[in-house]
Amino acid sequence: QVQLVESGGGLVQAGGSLRLSCAASGGTFSNYHMGWFRQAPGKEREFVAAIRRGGVRIDYADAVKGRFTISRDNAKNTVFLQMNSLKPEDTANYYCAADLNPFAAVLTRGSQYDYWGQGTQVTVSS
Repeated sequence: QVQLVESGGGLVQAGGSLRLSCAASGGTFSNYHMGWFRQAPGKEREFVAAIRRGGVRIDYADAVKGRFTISRDNAKNTVFLQMNSLKPEDTANYYCAADLNPFAAVLTRGSQYDYWGQGTQVTVSS
């Protein structure tokens, strides 16, 4: 069974930066597509970013383009989310997820992911 553990969340002022990490264990990490999602109180879970196995194709939500960068280190079984120029509206619990389907056409739907981490809280003060 795949296990995912996020870390790196915290409190930061608007305009600051954080780097989230998601450590994976179980299975073969390099075979999985990886995604980041977030959920704020009273809001639905939303897609943030995704990276396919191999790391060539990357997708971002419009709200974070130009500010967030997703990357992966297959040798360390870890996916990262570098978050720069943070805004108060970025405040949310951030989750990483793994999609084991090698033929996944899109990576923006939470329902398609097979495994989820417990989340890490990001709070951006104004």
